[in-house]
Amino acid sequence: MNERWERIRHRMHEIIFEADTPAGRAFDLTLLVLILLSVLIVILESVPALASQFGAFFEKVEWIFTILFTIEFVLRLISVRRPLGYLFSFFGLVDLLSILPGYVGLFMVGGNELMAVRILRLIRIFRILKLGEYTAAARLLAYSLRESRAKIAVFFVTILSLVVVLGAMMYVVEGRTNGFESIPLSIYWAVITITTVGYGDIVPATAAGKFIATLIMMLGYVIIAVPTGIVAVSISAASSRLAVSTQSCPNCSRQGHDPDAVHCKYCGAKL
Repeated sequence: MNERWERIRHRMHEIIFEADTPAGRAFDLTLLVLILLSVLIVILESVPALASQFGAFFEKVEWIFTILFTIEFVLRLISVRRPLGYLFSFFGLVDLLSILPGYVGLFMVGGNELMAVRILRLIRIFRILKLGEYTAAARLLAYSLRESRAKIAVFFVTILSLVVVLGAMMYVVEGRTNGFESIPLSIYWAVITITTVGYGDIVPATAAGKFIATLIMMLGYVIIAVPTGIVAVSISAASSRLAVSTQSCPNCSRQGHDPDAVHCKYCGAKL
């Protein structure tokens, strides 16, 4: 009996967590379609005209999605040897957050609680995050970001230092009479300027201030290219030495193993 259950659990794991079989690919494709449709329903439901006309329909369809994703979530917990490990993983929490609002809404009724339910229902949009679990490109991008996190952190600290210095400089040059009433407000202006957003709610009036603003805007275009280059180099290096594998560990459900791996590099379980 135990051996038969183990075979069933292993087959479920292959279909749900891996995509190197026809059944696994079909499962992933079906789930992708369901995720996109469910997110589309959430978006359409927020339109007042559509909600007033098709509100009952949206609610029924949403309950269908909630039930389907609940079944999927339960099957995922059953198919891994360490259910709690998956439950508290990133995608496990996304799965839980995507189905939780529907059930919480059953127990929260009344005028004061309606707003809380509406906020909770927006959590369903988290389903869109599940898309990254089923694309090789997303896994490669996630790996590249992890590999370049030190460079990105240094870049972020450098930008933070720049906007503080430039903001303080504009506060001194322009002063309160020209809208730069405090250093925090001047730093806010430096951030929206160096990122080329430029709301225009605060603008320099003096020649020196305009000159500094021009330098900041020119610097902004240079800065945009830096993180792009960092990630691009990491992606190139990762794609040249990593072959994407769809193999998922049946014990901890983590992915990212080498194609010829026999054991999980995270927990040591046999793949």
